[in-house]
Amino acid sequence: MKKIILGLLVLSVASMQAWAQNTLVLHPEKAEITINKNIYGHFSEHLGTCIYGGIYVGEDSDIPNENGYRLDVLDALKELKVPVLRWPGGCFADTYHWKDGIGPKEDRPSIVNVHWGGVTEDNSFGTHEFLDLCEMIGTDAYLSINVGSGTVQEAVEWVDYVTSSNESPMTDLRKKNGREEPWDVKFWGIGNETWGCGGDMRPEYYADIYRHYAGYVRGEGFQKVAVGPSSSDYNWTEKVMSGMSDKLNLIQGLSLHHYTLPINSWTSSKGSSTDFGEKMWFETFKHTMVIEEFIAKHLEIMDKYDPQGNVSLIVDEWGTWYDPLPGSNPGFLQQQNTVRDAVLAGINLNIFNNHADRISMANIAQIVNVLQAMILTDGPEMVKTPTYQVFKMYNVHQDATLIPTQLLTEDYEYEGEKIPALTSSASIKDGVTNITISNVNPNEAIEIECYVGDKSYSSASGQIVTGEKITDYNDFGKEEKVKIEDFKVEKPKDGKMMVKVPAHSVVLIQLN
Repeated sequence: MKKIILGLLVLSVASMQAWAQNTLVLHPEKAEITINKNIYGHFSEHLGTCIYGGIYVGEDSDIPNENGYRLDVLDALKELKVPVLRWPGGCFADTYHWKDGIGPKEDRPSIVNVHWGGVTEDNSFGTHEFLDLCEMIGTDAYLSINVGSGTVQEAVEWVDYVTSSNESPMTDLRKKNGREEPWDVKFWGIGNETWGCGGDMRPEYYADIYRHYAGYVRGEGFQKVAVGPSSSDYNWTEKVMSGMSDKLNLIQGLSLHHYTLPINSWTSSKGSSTDFGEKMWFETFKHTMVIEEFIAKHLEIMDKYDPQGNVSLIVDEWGTWYDPLPGSNPGFLQQQNTVRDAVLAGINLNIFNNHADRISMANIAQIVNVLQAMILTDGPEMVKTPTYQVFKMYNVHQDATLIPTQLLTEDYEYEGEKIPALTSSASIKDGVTNITISNVNPNEAIEIECYVGDKSYSSASGQIVTGEKITDYNDFGKEEKVKIEDFKVEKPKDGKMMVKVPAHSVVLIQLN
């Protein structure tokens, strides 16, 4: 069965019989919406070795570092052009008291990380260390406020400490700790997963809590993000938006969390990150593509209470979740990252791009060593994962203008079930048209007919991320198996070009 996809709509094939089996039509004349660069955002939590050992090793480490930050990781993150980074969690955020992580490190109290492995957290990486990291790599900070075990006063004092230039006890404390000027932090999350690890709250109760906190978290240009639903919890969205309907000025974003599990169960094995066959491959993509339906239905509810569309949807946790690597601490959520993750990243980013009118940020979980990580470290060694390669290739979409598209795609079928074989998105920036296409079929290349408009193009170039096998990954001390490589494409002729997208791959086509 063929499907025609236009933004969020699936149209009938009968209305466009003249199209080839796989067709992509660009409408550059309708390009108006900017793809917010923050859709390419990331997430860092005090979980496993994301912070300690991944980003931060301390000044006394033998691993080359600058003020304790790993130089190899810093360089890789700069190259990735990370636009925004969320911290300190995650579940950790709602047990985190920010004053424990400031001042002389030898005076900072330790705590137990009750959510992730029961390890001791010495608080040597705190507010200054995180915000300094953001400045070093040129990214905006997105801070998650402790609602689960914190107080409004604690939240207000943190905001004052970080952002205020007024004379106050908190700004005096910041200066005493070595930072004269405030940081420019505009993104503030009011709690995290308050339906779960952030307080087990009912949505009606959380809506009132949010109103309380948000009324006190004040600052010019602040974007305050309310805890939104997990996956298909439409009741949560309904009750929170209803509870905020007379105070929409207090909310600029509603979060959505959706993790892709190959086996759709939190109570059993989620499947291996490296040892899988076509069945697990298909199930993984089936469980990630439903995010498009979730987005559409949550936005429909949001629009009911916010018809002007002033509240953005922020997908601030997404990515794959597999079983921990054998031999690792199960509470550290460390997994490998294969061609499967690269294709999945391309699919999700294409979906987010096509919803750029309402999605203003997304944050993949997580940036180093945890879940669908960009980077993996092992002592002094570091590798860039297949997901890193896709994010780097897709950087061309950051702050580009979305080109509306129509995509007619064949299905990828497995054991009687079907999902669309291709996903795509397109944009234009600095006179260059960027088209990204993913092929989820693990066995067959797919030729697609692209109609790119009447404009005359002087050149065409391409890049690709794939591997010989769907289980290929980049390992320590070995040559990269999955990386960005050149992909040959022919220049459009009479507004049309043919592209053969290899099996299990993600491609970028650029037209000048």
